[in-house]
This record gives sequence, structure tokens and C-alpha cells, in this order.
Amino acid sequence: MAFALMGTAAIAQQKDDGGYSIYDSSVIRAKSLPQQTEFMANNYDYPAKPRNMWEVGASIGAFTISGDVSPEWFTMPNFSVHVRKALGYVFSLRLQYLNATGKGLNYTAAQNYYKNPAWTTSLPVGQRYMTIGPDGTINDQAGNTQGNVDFVFYNYKAKVQDLSLQGLVTLNNIRFHKNKTALQIYAGGGIGGTLYQTKINALNSNGNTYASAFNTIASKYNYGGWDSRKDVKKDLKAAMDDDYETDAENQGRRRKHLGNNTFRPSGSILFGVAFKLGKRINIALEDRHTFIKDDLIDGQRWQEHPTGDASLTRDYDSYNYASLGLNFNIGGKSVEPLYWLNPLNYAYSELNNPKHMKLPKPVLDDADGDGVTDQFDREPNTPAGCPVDTHGVSLDTDGDGVPDCKDKQLITPTECQPVDADGVGKCPPPACCDSLRAAPVSACPTDYPSVNFRNGSASISSDAKAMLSTVAAKLKANPNCSITLNAYPEASKASQALAQRRLDAAKAYLVDKEGISTDRITTNSEIGGGDKNTVDISSN
Repeated sequence: MAFALMGTAAIAQQKDDGGYSIYDSSVIRAKSLPQQTEFMANNYDYPAKPRNMWEVGASIGAFTISGDVSPEWFTMPNFSVHVRKALGYVFSLRLQYLNATGKGLNYTAAQNYYKNPAWTTSLPVGQRYMTIGPDGTINDQAGNTQGNVDFVFYNYKAKVQDLSLQGLVTLNNIRFHKNKTALQIYAGGGIGGTLYQTKINALNSNGNTYASAFNTIASKYNYGGWDSRKDVKKDLKAAMDDDYETDAENQGRRRKHLGNNTFRPSGSILFGVAFKLGKRINIALEDRHTFIKDDLIDGQRWQEHPTGDASLTRDYDSYNYASLGLNFNIGGKSVEPLYWLNPLNYAYSELNNPKHMKLPKPVLDDADGDGVTDQFDREPNTPAGCPVDTHGVSLDTDGDGVPDCKDKQLITPTECQPVDADGVGKCPPPACCDSLRAAPVSACPTDYPSVNFRNGSASISSDAKAMLSTVAAKLKANPNCSITLNAYPEASKASQALAQRRLDAAKAYLVDKEGISTDRITTNSEIGGGDKNTVDISSN
């Protein structure tokens, strides 16, 4: 309940942003700032490692001892506390303290316990269990004998503490197809030291043995077994108190002690899954198994054979702690622990949307040198010196198929086409009589050329002057004819103003330079009616 309340409060204050800014120098240690400076200046490829938070946590869980006595699964109190620090995006160190209580109760009866002092010599004379000695007699190792062996059911209560330093490896935070994950999978191992004190329940509240109860239960269930285990344990718990008053067999003076606790070095392996609830809080499910070179954590190390002179059991004891933990990340001016971050985030982000990358200046090839890059050039092999349009195609003002740069007759009337290789046409002889009889309107020319202007300019170029001179010659040859200058601006006011200046410039050239009467020339603007840089000339 306390874990749930703390978690709810922390979640309410946290918002996970999924990472950190690579450009935030406030999370960089002072000694790493030179590297960050070089990175920002594009002189070094790698940003400095950010300062990351510490994780502190606590857990509760199920503690069991794997030994020679059947364990009880639900014991308490069992808890741990730890502090963890990431050394990189994958590896981290954790210092953990564990305090747990393990219990066990066998459901099979034993009688070859002569070498186990907890059931014999550790008890007062007269309150000992009778077992078979090496000489085959049934005695209490104090000179007292009887005809039948007392059965015992091995049991224990062990208080275990350990302190271990563990190396943890995060298995799934380096992700190639996703920004981040709220699920962390980790595994690891560690070394440390274990303290334990084990006691057995050998005497009842009156200081007497359970020999009578044990013998009755052993006889009732034929010494016990897997099929009767639940009934055996039920009867045993009903017959016994819960006071573990007798010291179990221990290593005595052969091993270091701290107070009443035996000390042994230990090693652990673990596997866990953590679920992120926010940037500063997560919960973890973990299973940790600890190995210790000692066979007396459960207070029992003797086999049932050979009778009277028991051999040691084969394996050492170990213990397991399966837990649910609540962890908090602490620290200011720091990113969350690196094992929660994906180190590929920055690389992928920069590749997709470059912000820091030094990109080379783009090179746009123009093989024919006409001013239009090859990517957009519709005529990639335009001869040198030939003027082109915006698509890189050579200009052909009169549309006779010969580009202007090779056309010896720049304006060839339509009726004189087709033309020869030099752009010179062959005009048909005039129909004298028909021309004289034709109405004046039908005699006016209709094949006036267009005038092109440079983009954004209203100045009359030399080519445009040549076009206007041709127009003027036709007007002078037909004094009764008049023309209209047509421009095609875009919808913007600026484009319309530019179109009007071009119309005025063309009209002024015809009036001032070519001597055409101003009343023979009208102007017209049509938005979107044609090329915005072209002025067409039509007969009225």
C-alpha cells in the first residue's frame, strides 16, 4: 500500500519526455565541457556523455532456501534496498542490501541424525532425541538408550542478510525501430557477503521434545511422502509451536562470525523486468538467486545413509529472492538513468532532420552553360551563346524551327515558311490585284512577333528592339492599321504593375523611336492569359 501511494504521488508530478536535448550543456559535467564544445563546433564527432540520475529503490518479495529441507513459500519480513548508477547505456552497477527470513519443514521423517548436534548434543540431557549411533545402539549420546529410534522432521527458520555489488546489463534499450520503451529487461550478476543465523523447532513450550508427535505422524503416514505431504505438514504444524528455540548446526569456529551470524562470501545472478511510470519512477519484477559455499543455511547437511554414520549431502545450499520493487531516480541537472535512454535517438533524429550536421554546399551541374541546371534542362546540349528560355530551350522567336542564334531572318512571316537551314523563308509573290480590291481591314498584317522581357525587368533589350522595329515597319507600310499590346501579369499587384510598365515601355519605343502615332497603339492586360514575361502584339 505504501509503495502504491508513493508511486501515485510521483506519477502525478512526472511527465516523461522520452529523452533529452543533445545541445543542453547544463547536464554535462565540467570536465566533459571541452568535448561538448568541440562537438558543437563540428570538430569532434561525439557529444559528451550527460550526467545521469541515481536510482534508489526498495522491494518486498518471496524468499526461499534451496537446500536439504523442503522450503516454506510465504515468509516475512523479506525486503531489500538498493542504489544503482548507470556507467553507460547498457551497463550499470547496483549495491543492494537484502534482509529476509526463510523457513522450511520436511514432510518425510528422518532417523539418521546422530551427527547433527541440533537434535542431540545441543539439547539438555534428558531432552534429546534417540538416534542410531555408529555402533548400532539407539542412544542420546549421553549414555541413555532405548529400544526404538525417535523420528524427526527437519525444520528451520533462517534469518539471512547480505550485501552485494552487482553488474547489470540492460538488454533492450538500444532500439533500431522505435524511439523508446517503457519496458526494460535486464540481467546481471554480483558478489558480496552473506550473514545467516539458523534455528530449529526441536522443543515444545514446556521444553520437551516432539518425539511422541513425530513418531505418531511418521507411523500414520508411513514416514511421509509426496502424496501425503499436505496432510503431514498440517499435522506437524498442529503439533508444534512456532518458537524456533534451538540453534541449528553451524560452522562453529571454522568460519567467521559477526555476533551470532555466520559470514560467508556469496555470488548472485538475477533477471528482471522494469516498467516505467514516469521519468523519475518505475516498478520492477525481479528474481535473484544467490549461491553460497555452505550447506547449513537450512541447518541440515546429512544423508540418511549409511545408518549411524551419515555422509554429507552432495550440494551446497542457495537461496532465491523473487521481488516487486519501487524505484526512484534522483538528481538535479541530470538526465534519467542512461539505461532508460536509446543512444540511437540523436543519430536517427539528425539523419532524418539535420540540425547540427555540417552539410556540403550543393553542386548543381550545368553541362551546356546556358544558366539552367541539368536537372531542369529540357535541352541539355544548347550551343554556346544561344539565348534560352526558363526551361533551357533555345529561343525561336518566329517559330520557324531555327533557333534565334542561327536564324539569319529573325522574323520570318508565317506565309514565308517553311524556311531553309539558315531560317530564311520563301515568300509567295503578292496578289496585286486582289490586294488592291481587298478591304482595308483585311489588308492589315496579323503576324506580329512577340516581345520578350527579362524576368523582373521592363527594359527594352536589343532583341526586343529588333521585334518592335519589325512591327513599326509593318505599321508604316499599312498606315490605316493599328495594333494592341497584350501583357499577361500574375494576380499580384506587383506583377500587374510590372506588366503595365512593360506595355508603356514598348508603346513609348514605337512612338518615340519609330515615329508611330500614339493613337494607333492600345494596351491590354489579361491576368494569367499567357507568359508573364511576354508581350504579344495583335492587329486591331
